[in-house]
Amino acid sequence: MDNIKDNASAEQVQREFKPTFGALKNKNSIFILTFILIAFGWFSYQSMPREYFPEVVIPNIMISTPYPGNSPIDIENLVTRPIEKELKSLKGVKKLSSASYEDMSLIVVEFNTDIPVKQALQDTKDKVDKSLSELPDDLDTDPIVEDVDFADFPILNVNLSGDFGLEDLKEYAEELQDKFEALPEVSEADIKGIDEREIKINADLHKMEANGVTFHDIELAIGDENVTVSAGTLITDNTRRSIRTSADYTSMKQIENTIVKVSNGRVVYLKDVAEVEDGYEELSSISRLNNQPVVSLSITKKSGENLLAATDAIYKIIGEEKENGSLPRGLIVTVTDDTSEDVRGQVADLENSIIMGMLLVIIVLYLFMGLRNALFSGLAIPMSMLISFIILNQIGYTVNQMVLFSLILALGMLVDNAIVVVENVYRLHEEGLSKLEATKKGVSEIAGPIISSTATTLAAFFPLLLWGGIMGEFMKYLPITLIIVLASSLFVALILNPVFTATFVKIDDVNKKMNKKKFILIGSSFLVVSLPFYIMKIFGVLESFLIANLLMLIGIIVLFNLLALKPFARWFQTKLLVMLENRYEKTLRFALKGIKPLLFFVGTFILMIASIAFYFSTKPLFVFFPDNDPKSIYITMELPLGTDIHKTNELTKRVEVIVNKTMEPYEDIIRSKSTNVGSGKGGMFESSRAANKSLTTISFVEFKDRAGISTSEVMKELTANFEGFVGAKIFVEKDDQGPPVGYPINIEVSGDDFENLLIQANRVKHLIDDDRIPGVEELKLDLDQGKPEMLINIDRDKVRRFGLSTNQVARALRNSLYGLEVSKFKDGEDEYDIMLRLNDKYRYDVPSLMNQKISVMSPISNKMVQVPISAIADYSYGSTYERINRIENTRVVTIYSNVKEGFNANIINTRVRELLADFEMPKGYSYKLTGEQEEQEETQAFLTQALMIALALITLILVSQFNSAIKPLIIMITVLFSTIGVFLGLGIFQMPFVILMTGIGIISLAGIVVNNGIVLVDYIDLLRKRKILESDMADRKYLSSAEEVDCIAQAGKTRLRPVLLTAITTVLGLFPLAVGMNFDFFSLLSEFNPHLSFGSDSTAFWGPMSWTVIFGLTVATFLTLIIAPVMFRLSTQIEHRFYNFFSKK
Repeated sequence: MDNIKDNASAEQVQREFKPTFGALKNKNSIFILTFILIAFGWFSYQSMPREYFPEVVIPNIMISTPYPGNSPIDIENLVTRPIEKELKSLKGVKKLSSASYEDMSLIVVEFNTDIPVKQALQDTKDKVDKSLSELPDDLDTDPIVEDVDFADFPILNVNLSGDFGLEDLKEYAEELQDKFEALPEVSEADIKGIDEREIKINADLHKMEANGVTFHDIELAIGDENVTVSAGTLITDNTRRSIRTSADYTSMKQIENTIVKVSNGRVVYLKDVAEVEDGYEELSSISRLNNQPVVSLSITKKSGENLLAATDAIYKIIGEEKENGSLPRGLIVTVTDDTSEDVRGQVADLENSIIMGMLLVIIVLYLFMGLRNALFSGLAIPMSMLISFIILNQIGYTVNQMVLFSLILALGMLVDNAIVVVENVYRLHEEGLSKLEATKKGVSEIAGPIISSTATTLAAFFPLLLWGGIMGEFMKYLPITLIIVLASSLFVALILNPVFTATFVKIDDVNKKMNKKKFILIGSSFLVVSLPFYIMKIFGVLESFLIANLLMLIGIIVLFNLLALKPFARWFQTKLLVMLENRYEKTLRFALKGIKPLLFFVGTFILMIASIAFYFSTKPLFVFFPDNDPKSIYITMELPLGTDIHKTNELTKRVEVIVNKTMEPYEDIIRSKSTNVGSGKGGMFESSRAANKSLTTISFVEFKDRAGISTSEVMKELTANFEGFVGAKIFVEKDDQGPPVGYPINIEVSGDDFENLLIQANRVKHLIDDDRIPGVEELKLDLDQGKPEMLINIDRDKVRRFGLSTNQVARALRNSLYGLEVSKFKDGEDEYDIMLRLNDKYRYDVPSLMNQKISVMSPISNKMVQVPISAIADYSYGSTYERINRIENTRVVTIYSNVKEGFNANIINTRVRELLADFEMPKGYSYKLTGEQEEQEETQAFLTQALMIALALITLILVSQFNSAIKPLIIMITVLFSTIGVFLGLGIFQMPFVILMTGIGIISLAGIVVNNGIVLVDYIDLLRKRKILESDMADRKYLSSAEEVDCIAQAGKTRLRPVLLTAITTVLGLFPLAVGMNFDFFSLLSEFNPHLSFGSDSTAFWGPMSWTVIFGLTVATFLTLIIAPVMFRLSTQIEHRFYNFFSKK
């Protein structure tokens, strides 16, 4: 420790803080500034968009290249590899992955999050352009390069049903679609449940051959007749007239009567060789809501737009369309999967948690400091938040879970600085200083410590800004919001609070006898005045009881304060708090004598080791992300590839029967049940559209409305009821909450030879399957090698002899089956495809397909001849791959599975690693665990690194403040000891260690705990310096033992109130969220019913972090009050002995 006597005279014991002095000289300006900040802060908060989670911008670029008529292997070799070759040299790429499908190549380039999306998109386009020379010449279109926006997700579904045909429902849906897509907040309204209108020309193969008509003849005829051409401009009679020939088809009759061929004076009309049908594209989706057929509109919000504004506008349109008769009576419009309901509910819960925390904080302040001083300190909460909203709005942030929780976490800390300021000013005013002088001296004494304590708190959260990847982009809102709001609280404490305190501070607020008659009269008056408003509401004059309840509540609060709270606060301050201070001083003096400081320190260290041992003895669960009750359950049914959608639909009805039977007891908590046949959940390389899949979605009401029913248990029951389902694979999953991290079990097997790669992947799969690890839902490969196919084997020699090409044969088959778009049919402002193909009689008959004839000019006879496909090709049945995946230019097969509800992914993956430890693969093949496990390991490594950086920054700030190594060490040891509370709390209450949220909680705890240590140690140091200056003994190097104890005990007693207050306010600020207490203040005023409940979706997500801080801070507070002074005393004892030892020499 430094030589105090030598430095004490240089130390400015009577400190001055000039910014506060300046504010006190300009009180009126500060009052006006406060009003402006309140107005702008409230306006900013109201104008900020609301959303559930923040829109995370990830620079992911997708390159899609269609190349019809090619197998996955051909697509990989001809398209994917050449593009990947150029993409190798891109800078800032984190991951390069691709999937080669039949007819399509998809490549995703995932850039590091520090690369701007526009730059990533342009750089990728440049590389793709370089690859064009290496791609096939017959590509229909160039590769399409676009960014992947994760914010483009459906915000709700509008479902239309009733006693109408699907065609009518689609017509009403199209009317709504136009209006929805005209909204500035909406990017797309996609119609599901019925396919797009299509004009079908179903050709009769035999009639075509009999009339000598080919597909090409029909294509030319339709294309030549269905035209509108501008012929130019004609000037007549000094008037310019544009000339336009209009020959667009307007009816099916016109199409049927199109002449397709004239031969030897004989006219062949289209109706002679084909049927024209005004219908729909081939059935690809079937939708049902609550077991009734529906046509749905899936509405997607534009990135950055206000979710609540978008849904409000959609509801308004629906209401207007019903009122004006555009939507007929009997048409049932049902809105499902409305994400705004969750957003409103979650935002309201968090807002109410803020209000509840604020009230609890002010009540505690009232008990410690009196009402007036409590309000001065409590002013820091709304003022800091309003200032923060101004800044957050300017930088483009939205009101979401991350921002609101950051405010709740900061809630108790916001008043820390204000408490220390007001408490110190109040104490000095009690000692006889004037309001102004008490404020100047009080702020100056503690300005340095609270700036340092705020800086150390910010330093704890600063490393979280360095978090990379998707998780970092998602979590960065926490440190940024905390840094802004805590910096705002420092401004409030040192600039705004002193002005209000110097103007309105009052001594003995609770000891002054109240004029009971006056306050009884005031309270009773509010109660009496509320009665007419109740009467007006009963008779319908007012819409709600809001005004009446507000007046009554004020009256009740006034009377409650007079009769109960005020007397209790007086007793608390004059009796309980004084007794607590005296007992604390007595305990502290006991702990500071003789060898006891060493015993207390060693005992605390042993307690820390014991707490860690105790926690691990409970065999705790380590999980990556907080587990939560699902808000939605997804049941995916999967049949073999190639299954017809009608077959899928039949089996889906069996799934719905099981769902309905299982969910019958839970109808009261179900918001909706919807089914989509022809689609699954989808993924990055997995199309949601698939005829062999169906998706049934069960959506639940909000957590607080579930009457205590656990949807996790409902999911377990549902999963059990699907065990043994025959005919299809069934997967029961819950909704994803938070950033995408992949499957909990995810093993990537890589290698070059695809056949051998599949063998190795299946070996790994069978090894794990054979072990029957409990909790594994079902291991699957991310590709299906059983896709049925009919392979046409074309004899190239025969083809060339007939003057044909392989491409002509392939296109003839494609036109017969898939069809050929020959023109467009216009109906008003809409255009629909006119598709030419064989009718179903020949289309699905293999002999007819193979015997169809291709017209060609014979190179031998120079005459048109017709060559049957069977003469130049044969066919065989087999199976092929669905797709070929590649990661980092290497072929990859992924084995993945979800984990059943109630099982731990880390335990399962530990067993998987044990199984694979001795597993050998051939040279050139390897495996690794990715997905959630990879993200977990990266997160764990980062949080450990972030904690080290935070501790280093905190130490650096402390050393610069105290100009000493010992005092920062004392404070940092109290931070280390705070983990005692964390491990004891988690162990006693059997809580899992959530790597993400508990880890962040420990980092947050370090920043919070250090504040009390700074305030206490700094004040001990200040009193010791003053004591030395007062001694007037130039030869004194150190205080005597008794003087040291007096200084430490006096400092501890003086700082007891602010230390307890800062800890209690932080704990109470988090408590409502930790227990999930829902208390609706608006309904309390409007209905006199707060709808009190416990538990919420937010609790599952944020609870682990809240409890970490609560447990750690509760224990750390007592350690700070005892162990910090003890360590200070221990350090002086050791230093004194060293000094005496060396001075004797």
